[in-house]
Amino acid sequence: MEFLRLLGLPQFVQKIIAALLSFIIGIMPASTFTTQEDASEYMLTGDEVFAYDAGDGWTVGFAQEVLTPEDVTADTYYIAGYNTNNPALDVLDDMYAKAVYIDDNTGRGGVVVCALDCVGISRADINDIRQAVIESGKIPNLKSINICATHTHSAVDTQGLWGSAFYSDGKNDGFMKSLKEKTAEAIINAYEARENGKLYFGTAEAEGMQADTRTPIDYDSTVTSIRFEPSDGGNDTYIVNFASHAEMLGAKTTVISADFPAYMSKKINEQTGGANVVFVQGAVGGLITGDKINEILDKTIDFDCLAYTIEYGEKLADIVLGITNETELAPVINVKSQTVSVACDNTALILARFIGVLNNDVLLDDNGKVYIISEVSYMQLGDKQIGVYMIPGELYPELESGNFLSAQDAANGTDADYTVLSEMSDCGHNFVLGLCNDELGYIIPDNDFMLHEWLPYFNIGYDDADRKHYEETNSTGPETARTLLETMEMLIESAEQ
Repeated sequence: MEFLRLLGLPQFVQKIIAALLSFIIGIMPASTFTTQEDASEYMLTGDEVFAYDAGDGWTVGFAQEVLTPEDVTADTYYIAGYNTNNPALDVLDDMYAKAVYIDDNTGRGGVVVCALDCVGISRADINDIRQAVIESGKIPNLKSINICATHTHSAVDTQGLWGSAFYSDGKNDGFMKSLKEKTAEAIINAYEARENGKLYFGTAEAEGMQADTRTPIDYDSTVTSIRFEPSDGGNDTYIVNFASHAEMLGAKTTVISADFPAYMSKKINEQTGGANVVFVQGAVGGLITGDKINEILDKTIDFDCLAYTIEYGEKLADIVLGITNETELAPVINVKSQTVSVACDNTALILARFIGVLNNDVLLDDNGKVYIISEVSYMQLGDKQIGVYMIPGELYPELESGNFLSAQDAANGTDADYTVLSEMSDCGHNFVLGLCNDELGYIIPDNDFMLHEWLPYFNIGYDDADRKHYEETNSTGPETARTLLETMEMLIESAEQ
């Protein structure tokens, strides 16, 4: 390899790829690109400045719609998250769109949080859903719509990356149309089902349930539960946040499933006599997953993935139901969103956009550089009791905690230099809501961002310590983390003026 480097062959190959990419970008039709303004037409920006005078009380509504296609065995629906060309053969449990409408009755507007059982969904598709909700005119004084993915690896492909081959779109057009319509319907129905009541939050630790497959070993083991209790004694609604890849059924699965969140929700529902449950992901970059991931992926052993998936979900339900430190939230909800242009250096993703596999909104600057138009959002519940960082992808937990690799251990031999999320908020409890309002893939600290020397973004790189840098192949580039964090910091500072 040293001899090949001396000849300059790795750089030569990279120059060929760069030239090819420049050519492809040059022949892309103008309709491929857009502007921040056009791509954000249906993004509700929320509160310009946060206010803390409490409203008359909480009003919350919940609704859900089944997303699972009825003709799974008659049509082709590719399962997303592991391998290409893996059509679904059956349904284990349903995919849902679960929507919660929240209003503090201050008169400043309501907020929607909606979770979809899917691996990820583009902001372009999310804006289609927002458009349907807004143009229906059925939810007055709505200030924010936030749609996130549970990141299940056993649901129908909603991004296009898991079709019959890497160059073919894995999305089913009919399914995507139905998903958007049903999600918009769930959001509208959540508003129409609203009730008055009290809102509580509590936390507990999920000890021994997570693994981190890449150093530094750093993850948030906290389970956060936000529970709405209707005044009329009806069913409670839980929003549960936890960081763990929903991939427990393993790469061999051929059935549609919401993975462990389905079994968490089922047990909470049964134990409470009918509670509604919405699962939202945390910071899962790095890669944060279940504690038995090695057994799940080991092809040499006979491991019962289904039994583990059910056990994992039910154990998480027990933790939620066992929370003893609930605190009532004052009726105050603040939220603010900001459009952001993220530099996309990933050649593979640009090619996927060119051939129509991906449908993210992209912008081309005067220098021929491609950007993905995305967004970040920040929400507070109560009188600074909870802060929620809404991130459009799979955030490395150290970008929230600050527990970075040292220069000695990082791939690039430098220290990380960020204002991390935990330093941006003075709320009593904070958490990351990942894969929210977009899916940009892994969001990686730049001091440990390393690419394959010959074929960056196509092949996996290994650093001098022989550490595998797989996640970089599924990222937009080394600038992403800094761009998102700096935008979030400015957003929070502007909201707190």
